[in-house]
Amino acid sequence: MLTKSKESVSTTLSSARASAARPRSQATPDEALMGRVAEGDRLAMEVLYARHHVRVFRFVLRLIGDEALAEDLATEVFLDVWRHADRFEGRSAVSTWMLGIARFKALSARRRRAVELLDEEIAKTIEDPADDPAIVLEKNDTSRVIRNCLKRLAPHHREIIDLAYYHEKSLEEVAAIVGIPKNTVKTRMLRARMRLAGLLRDAGIGRE
Repeated sequence: MLTKSKESVSTTLSSARASAARPRSQATPDEALMGRVAEGDRLAMEVLYARHHVRVFRFVLRLIGDEALAEDLATEVFLDVWRHADRFEGRSAVSTWMLGIARFKALSARRRRAVELLDEEIAKTIEDPADDPAIVLEKNDTSRVIRNCLKRLAPHHREIIDLAYYHEKSLEEVAAIVGIPKNTVKTRMLRARMRLAGLLRDAGIGRE
C-alpha cells in the first residue's frame, strides 16, 4: 500500500478542487475509481471529488447549518477518502460510504456546538414584535417557511428527510449511513413526515 504523506494528501486535494469544474467522463464506476485511489491514483481522486464534493458539502451543511464549517468538514471527508480508500469494502455505494463519513464528522461537530445551536433554534421560533411589514412579508414567503419548518424537525428526523428526498437514497442506504435498522428508518420517516405536515399546516401551508 502506498503511504500517503500529509503533503501528498494536501497536494492531491488541491489538484482535485482545481479540476472539479472541468468536464470529465462518467464512464468509470465509482467502485473502480476507489480501487485506483487506494493505489495512490490522483486522477481517480480528482474524478471522485468532482462527482461528489457538492452533494457531500450540501449534506453536511443541512446537518450543521454553518457554510464555512461545512466546507471544512467536506474537505476532511475527501482527505479521509484519499487516506483510507483501501478500507472501502464495496458493501454499499461509494456515495453512501462518503455520506456516512460526512455524517459522523457533522454529528461530532454538532455535539461540540450543542449549546450554541440549541440557543439558535430556540431564537428562531420566537416571533419578534418589532418586525416591520416588510420583514413579516419575507417571513411568510413559502420557500422560507418550508425551510424554517425543516429546521424545526428533530435532528434525527431532519437527516432522514434530507437523505431520502434531497439525496434520493433508498431505505437500505439510509439505514447504512445512519447506522440503524431499516424498520427504524421507516418509523422515523413516518414520524418526520407527520411532524413536518403539522408544522406546515400551522404555518398556513397546505391548510384546507
